[in-house]
Amino acid sequence: MNRPDNKNAKPPAVVVGDGLNALGIVRSLGAVDIPVIVVGTDPKSPPMRSRYGGKLLCEALAGPAFVERMVALARQYGEKLMLFVTEERTVDEVSASRNILAPYFHLRMPEHERLMALMHKQGFQDLAEAVGAPVPRTVRLESKADLSRIEALKFPCVFKPAKKDYGYGARFKKAYKVMSPAEVADLYEEIFPILADMVVQEWIEGADNEVYFCLQYVGEDGKPVSSFTGRKIRAWPPRIGGTASCTAAWEVADQLDQMTTTFFAQVGFTGMGSMEYKRDERDGRFYMVEPTVARTDFQEEVASLNGVNIPAAAYRYELDLPQVVPSKVPVPRVWREPVTDRWSLKETGNTDPRSRDHTVCDAYWRWNDPRPWVDLIVGRISAKLGRMA
Repeated sequence: MNRPDNKNAKPPAVVVGDGLNALGIVRSLGAVDIPVIVVGTDPKSPPMRSRYGGKLLCEALAGPAFVERMVALARQYGEKLMLFVTEERTVDEVSASRNILAPYFHLRMPEHERLMALMHKQGFQDLAEAVGAPVPRTVRLESKADLSRIEALKFPCVFKPAKKDYGYGARFKKAYKVMSPAEVADLYEEIFPILADMVVQEWIEGADNEVYFCLQYVGEDGKPVSSFTGRKIRAWPPRIGGTASCTAAWEVADQLDQMTTTFFAQVGFTGMGSMEYKRDERDGRFYMVEPTVARTDFQEEVASLNGVNIPAAAYRYELDLPQVVPSKVPVPRVWREPVTDRWSLKETGNTDPRSRDHTVCDAYWRWNDPRPWVDLIVGRISAKLGRMA
């Protein structure tokens, strides 16, 4: 990829990833004329098919070869580039290789050990308990001998990996709602050979639309450069899965912004991050579920759609450019992943009356950037024809 000839051009933002997360970041930056380079492994992935930015193919998004490609890319420019990471495996690599990458990229993140602790569910639990943050009780399982410790928990609970593991993800659900210690023991017997490091966490009562999140970019002084609070509408799988659709939550923004800002300051976190919360229907309190750190959130684009462009604010902050005052939309907009949202609606029937008057924005479709949506439709038609054949 060649460096632009225009010496007055702004340096590009580098977005690493193959998924919808990366597509949302690319569109958020491209829509406000920030130049973009997309780094991915699949030329047919949604962000690589976007009309915005140049494209750079890599064999992997982690490992020594990835780091070498990133350094070679950045050396074409006379100043540091802004780096947006969208996958955990890349976070691990960038953090571990920060001494190599730091001369070429703006790397706003806490020191490595603290970052690894925040990415680990028990590490986060320990930090949250140390500062008195509201978190449900959690027990870590590292071996079958630890199973006796879960007897002290109040069931139902959620059973999930202590840290994202791609081998686990290829075979098991993101999480399981479990009703008894015996059910945990049965599941762990199956999971243990693949991943021993799991956690059992007390269940927070409430529907998927009681799951909230606060997205932030935190500056050097520990204060958020930009912040947005939203809530899920539907999840897939229901009750334990990732976001299928979500929207703004202006009504609780001040409260969750303050809770997130306070926690991040207490643990020394800076950079791109977010906190997920769930409001317990029994007492109305918000409990921290887990943070996302040093990368953008899966549904990050919902903030931009609602007038709070966090990636653009982060870019301007690191390049010492004037900030643009957010223009929040008066009626919240919905970000929707169309396939999983349809599945969730079919299974649960959750129509979420709070969002009936909201404009829905498909995660794939944009009138000025249609190719990711066209690819989705063509793929679905081809799959259907294949099944019929």
